[in-house]
Amino acid sequence: MNQETASFNPSESSLLAAIDLGSNSFHIVVAKLVQGELQPIDLLSDKVQLAAGLDENRMLTPEARQRGLDCLERFAQRVRDIPEQQIRIVGTNALREAVNSDEFIQDAEKLMGCSIEVIAGIEEARLIYLGVSHTLAGNHGRRLVIDIGGGSTEFVIGERFEPLELESLEMGCVSFNKRYFADGVISEKSFQLAVFGALRELLSIKRKYRQQGWEDCVGSSGTIKAVRNACIALGYSTDKITASALQQLKEKILSYNHVDEIDIEGLKEQRRAVFPAGIAILSAAFESLGIKEMSLSEGALREGLLYDMAGRLRHEDVRERSINAMIQRYHVDQEQAGRIEQTALIALTQVRDNWHLEDNEYHNMLSWAARCCECGLTIAHSQYHKHSAYLLLNSDLPGFTKRQQVQLAAMVRDHRRKFSLAGFEQMPARESKHFSRLTILLRLAFVLHRNRSRERLPAFYLSADKNELSLRFPDNWLSHQPLTQTDLEHEAAYLANAGFSLTFK
Repeated sequence: MNQETASFNPSESSLLAAIDLGSNSFHIVVAKLVQGELQPIDLLSDKVQLAAGLDENRMLTPEARQRGLDCLERFAQRVRDIPEQQIRIVGTNALREAVNSDEFIQDAEKLMGCSIEVIAGIEEARLIYLGVSHTLAGNHGRRLVIDIGGGSTEFVIGERFEPLELESLEMGCVSFNKRYFADGVISEKSFQLAVFGALRELLSIKRKYRQQGWEDCVGSSGTIKAVRNACIALGYSTDKITASALQQLKEKILSYNHVDEIDIEGLKEQRRAVFPAGIAILSAAFESLGIKEMSLSEGALREGLLYDMAGRLRHEDVRERSINAMIQRYHVDQEQAGRIEQTALIALTQVRDNWHLEDNEYHNMLSWAARCCECGLTIAHSQYHKHSAYLLLNSDLPGFTKRQQVQLAAMVRDHRRKFSLAGFEQMPARESKHFSRLTILLRLAFVLHRNRSRERLPAFYLSADKNELSLRFPDNWLSHQPLTQTDLEHEAAYLANAGFSLTFK
């Protein structure tokens, strides 16, 4: 997202691009938005195997980083003419695990010219389900969706477009290949150890998922597609992956001594190395969850990203639902939250040009922060702003990336009392400046509504020039508001300690 640009207003035939920086492969899909429908027009992928480049200290090796950057250099050329607001790039398990992922992301963002979000496993599962459910929109029953990636496997139970259970387990075809088939040797012992490893991971969801139940099981992404195609090529099944076909495929794989010997029609050379690990994970899932058969969906994470982006452009943002659920869960006074939100947004409209806050995402983030300021009151009044920040930072909030949760938490933590820039300084320089400024607007709105009065505020005028703010009220209004005047004096002192100047009259 380009933080300096105006908000995007989609028109017919707008192009959208979704890029998935997976642990095994990097994928890009470019689609056209026509009359509210997405029409994919280009697909590219590259087996970067980022997870294979994690060393024993969970550091991305220079070679793995370079493979990723080389791939993104090609992707960057493909999306060069697409506006930045219409591109979304996410990283998954390998970038969640890598200690030095920030260094890679920094280089990748410079190359791509837009931000990269590292999403949590639960958010990855939600987006996968969104991609699958749109692909299989004609099926209205409850379904189990499984996606085996390079570093994690996602399990979702849902109905239509709504997920009911979301889980992401730390097992993937690349990570399991490193652990159980590192030398490429295939043996019954190593295969069984891989299955046992996956079964241990599945213990955490086995009972809950079996109790929920489902009518259809659907698999997505490269590993499951490769398994299905192998079963068909070998004559073990005609369309779906059945438990019997999977067992036969396992026996076929165990007839080879090394991954280089695997000879199955249609199985790409790059897929062969991680194929036994993928079959072991899928076999464990079939056994643990009692799966009889699985169909394939062409939709997955990147398609989910496109539909999620299209929804946001049509103002169907799942993040709005997440915030509403949170304020209801923690019994927030919604009238007071609405007053703070409205005043903060009025202030934003007055300073957005001078402070370069034109992007609509800033409007959204300020709105959500204002409504969540008092979530922490459910825990305790003392230091409630810190409790609110903790809840925002550590809750599962569908639609939000970890980066966005950090941004929201920083704003809410500093919406009252001492204004510290420490939380913002950990962000990239541009984000630090913009989100500290948004927080000042939130602070002013909080001060003006401290008395929780239902009486409307008079029209006020706020101007900003770099780190200087001037706040003006109608004549004589402030002289009749002694509490507000005192609070503004305190606020001016708090802001001065952070390097900002506030004058008011």
